[in-house]
Amino acid sequence: MPQLKKPFSRAYIALGSNLDNPVAHIRQAYLDLNALADTSILRHSSLYKSAPVGRLDQPDFINAVAEIATTFQPVQLLHALLKIEQNHGRSREHSNSLNAPRTLDLDILLYDNLRLETEILTLPHPRMMQRAFVLFPLMEIAPDCEIPGHGKIDQFIVLCRDQTIERLDIPE
Repeated sequence: MPQLKKPFSRAYIALGSNLDNPVAHIRQAYLDLNALADTSILRHSSLYKSAPVGRLDQPDFINAVAEIATTFQPVQLLHALLKIEQNHGRSREHSNSLNAPRTLDLDILLYDNLRLETEILTLPHPRMMQRAFVLFPLMEIAPDCEIPGHGKIDQFIVLCRDQTIERLDIPE
């Protein structure tokens, strides 16, 4: 009897870093995502440099978005991402500050067309529509993206035009 393959879901992951060589952390995070069981990066955006939001007394961030195919369920994927962050030296000592500096931040933005709200995970990501550093890289790889329960991505990009963001031209 042939073995059935597990069904894959599509998820979009935001990547961000502003400590200890941020570009290297993002590039290594791509490899770490690809190394997860039954998970593959389908595509990823360019790297973007953005000014910090909220807490301004810190270095600029390097950001990107990756589209993945995975068999992980959303909460399983969240735990796998938290482990990758920890392996990159992510410290949660500033856990009371939502916008604290970090070696690596990985957030699930979208998971299929799922809408979910639990104590540890909300999908779509609740602040993604307000963040240029999420929307610009996401729009680069998924220009027709629809945010479940909210609408098309391009309507939110307009609301973030005043945020400082720069697409970087860094060879891979």
